[in-house]
Amino acid sequence: MMEIIDGGLTTPQGFKAAGVHCGVKYRSLDLGMLYSEVPARAFVGYTSNKVKSAPVQVMMAENSEFLSAVVVNSGNANALTGRRGIEDAITMKNVAAMELNIDPKQVGVMSTGLIGRFMDMHKVRYGISRAARELEFGREADSLLAEAIMTTDTIKKESAVRVRLTDGTLVTIAALSKGSGMIAPHLKVLQGTTLCMVTTDAVLSENFHGTWENILEDSMNMVTVDGDQSTNDTCALLANGKAGGNCADGDPNFIHALQKVMTDIAKMLALDGEGATKLIEVQVFGAETKKDARSAAMSILNSPLVKSAIFGSDPNYGRIMMALGNSDCKFNIENVRLTIKGGDMEVPILDSGAPVFQEERSVEVVRMAMDNKEVTIVVDLAAGSESAVGWGCDLTYDYVRINAEYAT
Repeated sequence: MMEIIDGGLTTPQGFKAAGVHCGVKYRSLDLGMLYSEVPARAFVGYTSNKVKSAPVQVMMAENSEFLSAVVVNSGNANALTGRRGIEDAITMKNVAAMELNIDPKQVGVMSTGLIGRFMDMHKVRYGISRAARELEFGREADSLLAEAIMTTDTIKKESAVRVRLTDGTLVTIAALSKGSGMIAPHLKVLQGTTLCMVTTDAVLSENFHGTWENILEDSMNMVTVDGDQSTNDTCALLANGKAGGNCADGDPNFIHALQKVMTDIAKMLALDGEGATKLIEVQVFGAETKKDARSAAMSILNSPLVKSAIFGSDPNYGRIMMALGNSDCKFNIENVRLTIKGGDMEVPILDSGAPVFQEERSVEVVRMAMDNKEVTIVVDLAAGSESAVGWGCDLTYDYVRINAEYAT
């Protein structure tokens, strides 16, 4: 029913991409373009940070419900750049529209990089013109676009699946994201940066907005590297309908496949956090409300003490409970159960508010579980039936070094 495939943004029918070097960064590729041969219905989530970058402001104010292209630059966030930044973002849209012979309202624009620097529009115009001429489909084009949007990322973050809908139509979904630091997205539909583009050749209607927002809540919005939400966070789903078939709005196969892709991207973002050596997954069960479950997971993931303990494989579970207690969720400590998983080990830590063990030998077992590339913290609040899963990473010496030197 669903097949995980080696694919990128151009794997769904009708999409092309390009990535070029235009001089925003010294040597690396720094400008990318995604293009749909027919206007694609767009579902876009934007940062909830009150300080929004120029591209975010422009897209929120000017874009239509359909997009034919998205232009992305790295190396400059175009944030805190005043009226000039707004004008530069509009210029990026207009130049791309002219090159592609489309309506400027059907061009999205995203930027990532240093905040508070003006764009060199001579270079950016050249990059957009060149990218428009070099649009192609295939894995090489996917790779060039992926490289062009990276900042401190160390890996390309792609996921793609092929799924057969309930009416028999075969559709493809692909996603590309960047993000390594300044990550704690809180993306709202129709409202170090996380940028994400998702393409599909399925047919979707405007009624899919609510479903898309729910998927974002359970994927991108459950990722945190450092608890700092960027000024530029943007996530755009483009559906061009080239596969045909019935509208996939309520198709369970499509929704499951899209959830799979977005969850994969969320975990990649967490694992590639600046300086990260471990992926932390927090599973919360038994919450009274969904909001409580999410709050508990994110409070644990955002705790510098928890993150530091995971980095050092330090079995100090008191830090986890401290972070849980600082969340907004409701629970009775006498009913809480805590388990830590790592590798093939699953170690119960706390039951009914008291430690399962205190012997030194048992503590070493916990340390062994934590000394894995992926560590899972399971919390059962025993207060209801709601659950949530979130992803983060450890806090390392390199995170401090990278961010202490970012602007220099």
